[in-house]
Amino acid sequence: MLIADDEPPFVEVVEALLAGDDRIEVVGTARNGQEAVELALSLAPHVILMDISMPFLDGIEASREIRTKLPNVRILILTGSSISTEVDRSRQAGAAGFMTKDRIATQLVERILDLGSG
Repeated sequence: MLIADDEPPFVEVVEALLAGDDRIEVVGTARNGQEAVELALSLAPHVILMDISMPFLDGIEASREIRTKLPNVRILILTGSSISTEVDRSRQAGAAGFMTKDRIATQLVERILDLGSG
């Protein structure tokens, strides 16, 4: 799994949440959308956690670019809000799911495992 988020403290929290589950392996982290695209193409992860708002290339456009080149990758968009236009844009870009960051503590592992098996 690849984590793409421009806030290092948030990435650390996600990594800590996932560290206790041996079914999930984090293969890389990206700090912006362009780096997410580059790492996705070189690492070919099964699942990507993608922040919607990042520098250089936002998460939706990065997702669109990744899905064009890696159609089987499953992308879970992470955001601070659940505005319906963001959900729609995420789906149009090929994201497999959408989750607000306030739910990661209770739902993240389950959502990743669901995506990884899909």
